[in-house]
Amino acid sequence: MSESLLYLVHRIPYPPNKGDKIRSHHLLKHLAGRYEVHLGAFVDDEDDWRHRDELRKFCKSCFLAPLNPKRAKLGSLTGLLKGEALTLPYYRNGELDEWVRRTISEHGIRRIVVFSSAMAQYVVDADGVRIMDFVDVDSDKWKQYANAKPWPLNWLYRREGRLLLEHEKKIAKRFDASFFVSPHEAELFRSLCPEAENRIHHFSNGVDAEYFSPIPDFGNPYSRDEKALVFTGAMDYWPNVDAVTWFARDIFPMIAKAEPDARFYIVGSNPGKAVLQLSALPGIRVTGRVDDVRPYLAHARLAVAPLRVARGVQNKVLEAMSMARHVVASPQAMEGIETSAGCFTANDEKEFADIILRQMDAGENQAGRAGILEHYDWEKNLSAVDGFIEPKSRGEEP
Repeated sequence: MSESLLYLVHRIPYPPNKGDKIRSHHLLKHLAGRYEVHLGAFVDDEDDWRHRDELRKFCKSCFLAPLNPKRAKLGSLTGLLKGEALTLPYYRNGELDEWVRRTISEHGIRRIVVFSSAMAQYVVDADGVRIMDFVDVDSDKWKQYANAKPWPLNWLYRREGRLLLEHEKKIAKRFDASFFVSPHEAELFRSLCPEAENRIHHFSNGVDAEYFSPIPDFGNPYSRDEKALVFTGAMDYWPNVDAVTWFARDIFPMIAKAEPDARFYIVGSNPGKAVLQLSALPGIRVTGRVDDVRPYLAHARLAVAPLRVARGVQNKVLEAMSMARHVVASPQAMEGIETSAGCFTANDEKEFADIILRQMDAGENQAGRAGILEHYDWEKNLSAVDGFIEPKSRGEEP
């Protein structure tokens, strides 16, 4: 009989349709092949409830707590009174806490994997081996947000960055191992928390290269005369909103002036008012959610990733490369990616426009796909976690 393991995730790890859910889902699949997994997670999108039965195929038991983002934001303000990061009360739930304690006791759980720092509050005093997947240095992301926002949001975000870092450091010092998505993220956190440097590691994301493959004959979603540039990603995520707004308003007009058939497609779920308004601009297309993003990548002239705020590894870049697309990206979007074959980095509006116009007819990026096959295999990368989970490995390098 397999040993039991508790896995806590801040957002239901299915379906794998967002950056964090892609990673948390593949980690769940990896753990489920080795342990009887007891999963605790939040559901913050009503549409995700319909996936409960599919998710339970991977789990011995599963507790899903509803999370209403608007109510959670109001509840998080108690952090101002308690002097804690607002992220912690945002993800605080008494029923989940009770389930965690009961599940640990009833199943004698001695192995715990936590995804996202906010979920560590449920097992801060638990016994046994505890593994943390921070993914990114979230506290630093809040500092980046602060630099882009006016008062009073910049004050609030700087406060969040400072207090969340204190929480992250406490976890890293108490847990047996902490993982990040890239060597760069791990090294950044070591510089912030040198007391725990020997417990800080990384494992890279992967790409389902069989799924994100240029080989199938995908139907063309674009008009025959269009030269499509594509951005993919969840459009209720502020860094993505900022990226497409900057590109549509400040970069694309220069491209369209030189190449009238160019079009900029924004492909992703939940576009808000700011994104939908971009479709009124010449040459800008906002699709909203699509059933399959691959045709939009397969038939695009180029993929673009003009993120000005970013942490960790951008799955949108990896997926485009896996589809043999050339990518034009900001330095922030390329940070932490181990292969850059067929990718071009642009630092400002003119450089973006100039590179895109030069590369519009570049064709397939087979070198980029080869790099993905070499560096971004999920099972190979996830094996880095295995040696830290077993109690006998506590405090030892695998």
